[in-house]
Amino acid sequence: MDGAARIEELTGALAARDAALAARDAALAARDAALAVGEARIAELERLVAELRNQLSALVKADGQDSSNSNQPPSSDAPGRGVSQRRKNKRDKKKRRGGQKGHRGSHRGLLPPEEVDELVHLYPGECENCWEKLPEVSDPAARRYQYTELCPLARHVTEFVRHAVACPDCGYKTRAAYDPAVIPRFAFGPRLMSVVALLTGVYHLSRRKTAQLMWELLGVRISTGSISNIEHRVSEAVEPAVNEAWDRAMAAPVKHTDGTSWLQSGVMKSLWTVATTAVTVFRIVANGRMDTLRSEVLSKIRGTLVSDRATALTFWAMENRQICWAHLLRKFVSFSQHAGKEGTIGRELLGYMGIMFAYWTDYKAGKLSRELFVMWMAPVREQVEAALERAVAADIKGFSGSCKDMLAHRAALWTFVERDDVEPTNNHAERELRGFVLWRKASFGTQSDRGNRFAERLMTIAHTARKQHGQGVLDFLVACCSPRKTGQPAPSLFATT
Repeated sequence: MDGAARIEELTGALAARDAALAARDAALAARDAALAVGEARIAELERLVAELRNQLSALVKADGQDSSNSNQPPSSDAPGRGVSQRRKNKRDKKKRRGGQKGHRGSHRGLLPPEEVDELVHLYPGECENCWEKLPEVSDPAARRYQYTELCPLARHVTEFVRHAVACPDCGYKTRAAYDPAVIPRFAFGPRLMSVVALLTGVYHLSRRKTAQLMWELLGVRISTGSISNIEHRVSEAVEPAVNEAWDRAMAAPVKHTDGTSWLQSGVMKSLWTVATTAVTVFRIVANGRMDTLRSEVLSKIRGTLVSDRATALTFWAMENRQICWAHLLRKFVSFSQHAGKEGTIGRELLGYMGIMFAYWTDYKAGKLSRELFVMWMAPVREQVEAALERAVAADIKGFSGSCKDMLAHRAALWTFVERDDVEPTNNHAERELRGFVLWRKASFGTQSDRGNRFAERLMTIAHTARKQHGQGVLDFLVACCSPRKTGQPAPSLFATT
């Protein structure tokens, strides 16, 4: 074979090999493309599964969501679920029901002598030794027993009769003049009205049950329409005291706020509370939007606000806020229950929160000084923020966005470390709302704006009066409803402070 033929043969072989390599490369490229499509499909299916799980959780709580790992209230937990039930089960494993061994017990204490209405002195008649008659001599160490009973509760009805008297000279009849200073304009007195308002507005009895109770307990027949009128009168009577309470709440250096839904004739409204150590006020507004809250609830921007991360509250300067760590705790618990990086970071954040609350508990118990508490919290703060930044960088749908929002509130996360008068949670406001939430569940809300004013004012009076050294709510309502002389100031919830 000559050289030209050999070259041609080798050239053909090289061309065939190149074609085979090209075909193999094309096959590899097609396989890689198919793998890429498959991986994208798997990722999309995993995302869809996670989204469907979350939707299913919202409907039937099949993935273990309850009040401990979401914003759901404890009342929504199914039987056997929730933190309180788990703690109860844990206690039941260690302790039997009833008093424990070594328990000192509790006993009913005796009232002081000045609070006793009747004294019955019992003296021995004869000496047990010689049977001589004994004199009735007081014993400083006498044994005391007390028996408590209710006196019969009865109405007291006053009737005013305007007589007409005929003149003996001319025979003309003159009837006694109607004097509004003598004859009350309304058929019910201040104490009766206060009792009715207490039953409906504080203890949340329905008007029908209130009418039944007034008849069975006091012998007073009263219609549900009269009860509605009484509520309106009491609401107007306590308005000055409620306005004063709002002024105190707005002027407080630290205030807690939280909101929930409220129903008025089946229409959704928004109920908000502002609570401090000395006062709690409530207001029912049309909605929970920022402009509404700023004009009708938090109209005076003053002091530090403790709340959750509600977008409607962003008008309050972040440097003067404290974000509730109890809300963040529930989010971290939810994160920790997922797989992958989300679960890992969630469990890490839970660990830091455990340390943080341990330090806080020791500080409040006096086991840590203020300086030591601040110093120990510095590395915890750095680690929490670093973990949140890693969560944002992970770019996981839902998880990363939530952590990004937490970092947007960075300036409001640690106010409780920097200030001695601020707490890390908003539990105070949530506890104050609980009574209103139970009222809503039992009554389905109110029927009118007048009903809203009565509800928010009576609850404001009740919660604030009890903060003022346990001041009696009924006595204060009676003072508000009683007639006052011209120029006499309205009763104040803060008269003793």
